[in-house]
This record gives sequence, structure tokens and C-alpha cells, in this order.
Amino acid sequence: MTARVVIIGAGQAGANAAMALRRQGHAGPIVLVGDEAHAPYERPPLSKEALLQPDQAKLALYTPEQFAEQRIALKLGVRATAIDSQASTVTLANGEALVYDKLLLTIGAQPRRLPMLDALGDRAHALRTVEDAQRIKAQAQVGKRAILVGAGVIGLELASSLTDLGLQVDVVDPARRAMLRNAPELIGRFLQDTHEARDVSFHFGTGVRAAERSGDQVSLTLENGMQLQGDLLVYGIGVSVDDTLAKAAGLRTEQGAIVVDEHCRTSQPHIYAAGDAVLQIDADGQRRRIESWENANLQAAAAVCDMLGQSVAAYPVPWFWTDQCGYNVQFAGDMAAPQWLLRGEPGKAPFVAFGLDDGAIVGAVTVNAGKDMRPAKELIARRARVDQATLCDPGIALRQLAKAS
Repeated sequence: MTARVVIIGAGQAGANAAMALRRQGHAGPIVLVGDEAHAPYERPPLSKEALLQPDQAKLALYTPEQFAEQRIALKLGVRATAIDSQASTVTLANGEALVYDKLLLTIGAQPRRLPMLDALGDRAHALRTVEDAQRIKAQAQVGKRAILVGAGVIGLELASSLTDLGLQVDVVDPARRAMLRNAPELIGRFLQDTHEARDVSFHFGTGVRAAERSGDQVSLTLENGMQLQGDLLVYGIGVSVDDTLAKAAGLRTEQGAIVVDEHCRTSQPHIYAAGDAVLQIDADGQRRRIESWENANLQAAAAVCDMLGQSVAAYPVPWFWTDQCGYNVQFAGDMAAPQWLLRGEPGKAPFVAFGLDDGAIVGAVTVNAGKDMRPAKELIARRARVDQATLCDPGIALRQLAKAS
């Protein structure tokens, strides 16, 4: 295949798609466009290693030499401003026009903004880029106090890292508990208890009413009347997608996301999209909007296969992970399962939690038990039904249950 491929978005999905094209035999030109000045890098370490061990954190996905060896042209620090789907061109902010035969959008998502907190200036942060992590690290000094708004994955990972750095931490969230959207209650409670044992203070069921700054101090007034003081503030309350480029190109969007099929094809011929900016609707009508490291890779791979006329593999059970307070927690399947069973001792790692729906295994969470995730995913994929006493017995290897079910 000698077609010209342009990829807009030089993050994980875009970089991996470019490399996959070469591995799978694409011989034509590949151009990777990114609005950040950095070469493609991993984002998950930004809330962890980039704060705790910035000199040792390995963020880069590939070296400049690897891109050069694979004849992948990088255009960094420049934004795509327009797509002409009829002429098959992409216009960049510097006025350059790129002609494509196949176009892949891996534009990602941005932190949802809170103007009230942004008005606090350089003491308020949202975490998305290397520069964001560097600014937080510079202010994260021993003995200081940090306020985190949002008790999701990013909020809790930051609470873990900032506590390790010697800060006092307050976490605010209108929800009733930690990780309400993406973890079952027993896991959310376990993580909350773990953080509280490290002197993290949680303020649930209340939002922010007002925010002020005096010198280098920030002050929040919560809706319940409580006031919090801090030296820095970081908020993570979800993401939003800028769909301006996609809409102007005539692509179908829904609620800000670019709609694609199971092959990651958009509504316009020869244009694909993958990653956090995507709403995927399969042939059977199943809808997926997954913001995860794994999903970005899977969708990028699907788009590449379709471009090359290769079959697209079936999507596996959705999976993601978080590292907090010395625990590795992995999630697979449906976190909204109506029934959860514990395999192991409550609150004592390692342990596994299984989510059931009408007796079928549909979800699983492992805590410091990563070796059990693979068989757990096999059980979820088959919606296996296992005797509950047997499933909860740590003395019976999950590999045996996965083979037997």
C-alpha cells in the first residue's frame, strides 16, 4: 500500500497507529501531526512517576531515531485547523496543506474546565500534559497542603503521589464516595479507607461554592459551608472533546464525540478516528465510549487494519488500571454489576472482587493480584457461571476455573 496517511494527534493512539502501519507493510508516506512540541509520550505516568521520580520517569513512546527509521514524518507544535474531506486535505495552523488518502483522527480529550478555579491563576492546575505535571511538581513541597477537586482515578492517584511527597491533602467531590463512576462500592470504599489511613481528608456530597486567592494561598468555600485552605489546587472532573474540526469536516458527532463503527471508520470515506474522542457504535448497535490507555491502542489497531484491508480483531473485555498507595488495582468488564463477591479477606491485599449479573460473571477487580486478571477476563468474556463458594475460595486457582467453565 503506497497511500498517503495523515494522522492528526501525536499521542499514544496516533504514534502507535503510525508504527503499526509500518509493521504491517504500509510503504507510503506517513505524517503525524501534534499540537504539543513534545514527541509522542505516555500520559498515565503524569500523575505518578512524573511527580515522584521525574528524572527517572520514562514517558516517550518512541525515540526520534525510531520515527526516522520508520520514515514517519513528525510535525509537532502545530495544530490542524481544517479538514477538506472532498479535496482530501488537512490545513495546519502554519498554513501548510497536507494531502491524504487515509486520515486518522486521534485528537484525544481535554480536562473539563472550571472557570471559577482557573481564575485562581498559577496555583490551580488541571493535569493533562508534561508541563502540567512539571508545574504541580514545582509547587508540591513537603509540608504544604494540596486541595484536589475530583475523587476519580486521577484525583486519587494525585492524592497518593502528593502524600508520598509529604503534602497534606484534601479531596472534594459532590459524589457520595470515591471513584463512584468507575469502581464498585467495595473497591471505592477500600481505596478511600487506604487514603484516609494516610491522613487524606475527603469531603463528599458537596461541591465548590466559591474560590479565592491571597498571595500563594488558595481558599475554597464548599457548598456545605466548610472552608479549605491550600498552597495548590488540582482538579480533575472529567474530560471534554473539541469536535469543531470534526464537525466542520462533516463528520457525525454525538455529545462532542466523533462517531465511528467497529472498524473505527467515521461517516466520511477514508477518515478514521480512535481514542478518547470517539463514540463507537457497533453493527449490533452497542455503544462504547471508553477513555482508557488500552482502548486507545485497540481502536488505533482496528483503524490500521481496516486501512490495510485486513480483518479487525474482536474487541476484548474492557480493562484499565490504577496505582495508588502501593496497590495495583486492575478493572475489567462491567463496574455497574448489581452483585459483587469477594475472593479473599476484606481490605487485605491481595484480593479479587467479581461482579455478577443474574449469576453470570460480568466484571472483576484485582488488588495486587494481577496474575488473576487474565483468567478473570476469560470468565467475563464467556459470562461464565461458577458456584459462588468456589469462586470466592482463594485456594482454588482462577486458571482452573477459567479452563473448567
